[in-house]
Amino acid sequence: MQYRTLGRTGVQVSSLALGAMNFGAIGRTTQEEATALVDAALEGGINLIDTADMYSAGESEEMVGKAIAGRRDDIVLATKATMPMSDERNHQGSSRRWLVTALDNSLRRLGVDHVDLYQIHRWDPRTSDEETLSALTDLQRAGKIRSFGSSTFPAYRVVQAQWAAREHHLSRYVTEQPSYSILQRGIETDVLPVAEEYGLGVLVWSPLASGWLSGAIRAGRDIATSRSTFMPERFDTTLPVNRARLDAVEQLAGVADEAGLTLIQLALGFVTAHPAVTSALIGPRTPDHLHAQLAAADTVLSADVLDAIDAIVAPGTDLAPHEKYDTPPALLDPSLRRR
Repeated sequence: MQYRTLGRTGVQVSSLALGAMNFGAIGRTTQEEATALVDAALEGGINLIDTADMYSAGESEEMVGKAIAGRRDDIVLATKATMPMSDERNHQGSSRRWLVTALDNSLRRLGVDHVDLYQIHRWDPRTSDEETLSALTDLQRAGKIRSFGSSTFPAYRVVQAQWAAREHHLSRYVTEQPSYSILQRGIETDVLPVAEEYGLGVLVWSPLASGWLSGAIRAGRDIATSRSTFMPERFDTTLPVNRARLDAVEQLAGVADEAGLTLIQLALGFVTAHPAVTSALIGPRTPDHLHAQLAAADTVLSADVLDAIDAIVAPGTDLAPHEKYDTPPALLDPSLRRR
């Protein structure tokens, strides 16, 4: 396992991190299975575990808390807030009112008195940067969080938040957590250069592109992944976007075979090769999944292999741009484009 400094925090984290989104109802994972995954991850050298309050409505945090009991100090623990936690309109977002409550709820579910990294799950256009950063700074000073970061922020919002922190003399985001894979390279255009400019740690999610790069999805095979059941449109190969992904996967599999690697090793080795990336979040549902992904922990891709990947999916290209999750609100809500 490789270890890297998380931005400018001085904290050392593993280049592969355990994402706990599949713990609980989403991944149909029991507590016993979740604990076994945590045990195996720690044995494999992983020291960063990432979860969120909204994963299975808090169940993931509860499972993580039970799994790490008695060894909290050996783990860099990260969670997130802002996504809706109920039908109540103020049980979401990044206002001071909600973040203070949400963090206390997360700490209770995790069974800890602080988290190492508290992340704003999505940019909240209804709340000012000053409001959010002020609340996070106070929570940090209270000892409930050590550092805080953003997740899936467009590059201009990352820059704006850095400016707001300086302007109002507040603590700043020290990490960004974007989606990044061989099939979704758009953040190479702006988010990753901005992260490097501001010295942010970068924890990338979905490095296996929701299973497209797991090796389980190949031409001529029935597609059966955990996500294909609740997001079938992402795997419908009658759609042009998915046919393009499948064609890229077939070519990438050839590159992996020639290099003596699995497709998983190629995919994880690719994202961790970028100088801006600190860790890749893996989200296994089974021990077999975990061990296949841990096999990529020390994978270093040669320049020839990286060039071959560039020839298949060009730098800065998203094969499924509609899955970005960072589209500006004015493009989603027509009322924001009308006078």
